[in-house]
Formats: sequence, C-alpha cells, structure tokens
Amino acid sequence: MKVEVIVGLKEGVLDPQGKAIHHALKSLGFEGVEDVKVGKVITLEINNNNKEAAKKEVESMCEMLLANLVIENYQIKI
Repeated sequence: MKVEVIVGLKEGVLDPQGKAIHHALKSLGFEGVEDVKVGKVITLEINNNNKEAAKKEVESMCEMLLANLVIENYQIKI
C-alpha cells in the first residue's frame, strides 16, 4: 500500500527557505505569489492491506522520526 506523509511547519514558525523562494519568485517577475511555505513529502510502501493498521503504524513513524512535532504538523494520505 502506498502512503504519503506531508510534513510542514506549524503556523507561526519562521520559514526562511519559504521566504527565500518567495523573494526569488518576486525577483523573477512572479508578483502574484503572496506567500510560500516549504515542506516535505515522504512516500512509503507499506506491506499491510489493513488501512487502519497502516495509518496507526505511519502515525507512530511520524511521531518518532518523520516529523518534529514541536515545530511541524503532518498529514497522512493512504
């Protein structure tokens, strides 16, 4: 089963990479971009056909390794 984990910074956490991309886009003439947030997508292949069990397993992975829960949120897409 393919699972995607989307990790991004929590609201209020500074995103210097997002600010740098935003500035670069403006300097390239893309004036309509109001804000940029940078995150990561982690794609997992899980050997489990039970969606609920797979989701619980991936939640544990996120809490233990994949996301820094102090400054990041995550979403799981199965």
